[in-house]
Amino acid sequence: MTVQPGAEAKSLPLGITMGCPVGIGPEIILRFFARGGSAGWPVVIGDGGVLRRCGAALGIGIPVVEWQPGAPCLPKAINVLSLSDLGEGLCWGNPTAETGRAMGRYIEEAVRLVQGDHLAGLVTCPISKGALKGGGYRFPGHTEMLAELCQAQDYSMMMAGATLKVTLVSIHQPLAEVPGAITRESVLRMITITGRALRNDFGVEHPRLAVAGLNPHAGEGGMFGQEELRVIAPAVADGRRDGWLVEGPFPPDTVFHKAAAGQFDAVVCMYHDQGLIPFKLLHFTDGVNVTLGLPIVRTSVDHGTAYDIAGKGVAEPASLAAAVAMAEIIVANRKKSVGLKAADDTR
Repeated sequence: MTVQPGAEAKSLPLGITMGCPVGIGPEIILRFFARGGSAGWPVVIGDGGVLRRCGAALGIGIPVVEWQPGAPCLPKAINVLSLSDLGEGLCWGNPTAETGRAMGRYIEEAVRLVQGDHLAGLVTCPISKGALKGGGYRFPGHTEMLAELCQAQDYSMMMAGATLKVTLVSIHQPLAEVPGAITRESVLRMITITGRALRNDFGVEHPRLAVAGLNPHAGEGGMFGQEELRVIAPAVADGRRDGWLVEGPFPPDTVFHKAAAGQFDAVVCMYHDQGLIPFKLLHFTDGVNVTLGLPIVRTSVDHGTAYDIAGKGVAEPASLAAAVAMAEIIVANRKKSVGLKAADDTR
C-alpha cells in the first residue's frame, strides 16, 4: 500500500533547488507556492533576490523570506536559503558562467543538507547542461552529479506518473549503439533496480514488471532480430529466478497499453525514446523524473529550462507540484520500509 503525502509526521522539509536562474525555475517555484505549495512546505535552495525580482515582474505577490538550516519554515511564504546574489543584470534565457556556477552550488549544498539531516529529500528544477559546463562543472547533467555527490554506483532514471512508470536500459546513446548496450546483465540490472524502487519507494509490495522487446513485434521469434532470444528473454528468466514478478519481452507497440491499463506497475524499456514517447504522451505536464539507487530521495521536473519562454509569465508548475508530491510519498515509504525492517530485525 502506498503511503500518501502527509500520512506520517515529518520534522524535516523537502528542499527544492532553483535550477538555472535565467530559466523557468524561479517562475514555476513562485507559481507553485502561490497556488498553495504542499503540506510539507519545502525550502528553496537558490537566490532570494532572483525570486523577488521575478515575482515583482510577473505580479506574483507571495513573500520570499530567508531561511537557515534548523529554522522553522514560515507558512504562506517562500523560505529560501540564498547561496548566490546574482544582481539585476541577468537576462532571461541567457545563461552565463556565473549562473552556471550558481546552479551547481545549489545542487551541492542541497545534497549536503539532505545528508546532514536538515532536509528530508530533494526536488530539482531544471538546469542547462551547457551552462553547468560553462560554470566549471564536468557533469553531463543532474543525475551524474548527484550520483557522484552521493557516491552511488548503481543508479538509474525512472520516469513516473500516476498511469505509467518506465525505466531505461540504455539512455543517452545514439540508436546505432543501442543494440550493443542491451546485454543480459544490463537488462537484469534494470529489472532489479526497478523492482526495488517500486517496493521500497512506491510501496508496491509485489511489483509487476513488464520488459519491452527491442525489435518490432519483439523480434517475431527471431525473424526481425535476435536480441529478444539471445539477451532479453534470458534476462527476464533470471529476474524470475531472483523472485521478481516479471514478464516479457513484449512487443513495444502493445506493452505500454497493458501497463497503462493496470496490468503492470512499470515497463523496463530498451532505449530512451521507446520509453519516453509513450510516457510523455500520457504525462507531458505532470511527469516526474526519479533518480533510483541514491541514498537520498531525489525527484525532478520532467522538462528543461525552457529559455524561450523564461520571464514571459506562461510557465506552468504542474510538473514541479507532481515532483514534490512524489518526493513526499517516497520519503514516507522509505521511512515505513526502514521501520518494518527494524521490526523484523528485532524478532
